[in-house]
Amino acid sequence: MDLILLFFIFVLSAFLGLELISKVPSQLHTPLMSGSNAISGITIVGALVATGAEAQGSLGMILGFVGLVLATINVVGGYMVTDRMLQMFKKKEK
Repeated sequence: MDLILLFFIFVLSAFLGLELISKVPSQLHTPLMSGSNAISGITIVGALVATGAEAQGSLGMILGFVGLVLATINVVGGYMVTDRMLQMFKKKEK
């Protein structure tokens, strides 16, 4: 029963995230990305807890590790995109 509930929450959040992101205007993309990076940092902490102390068996450790890797990729990529977008607004030196 718990697995079905977790899967339902995952699917619901995926659809909700897709709907929200598709409605964001381009002017708000950089500030939203910065906020998203902070939230992904919290996700990394949760994935560390899931991988370590709270892991129940090898499946829990594997899923926690996958979550940790994906959240880390999301944070690093988000900061790279944000930095690149901010570089576009700097004045060019001659």
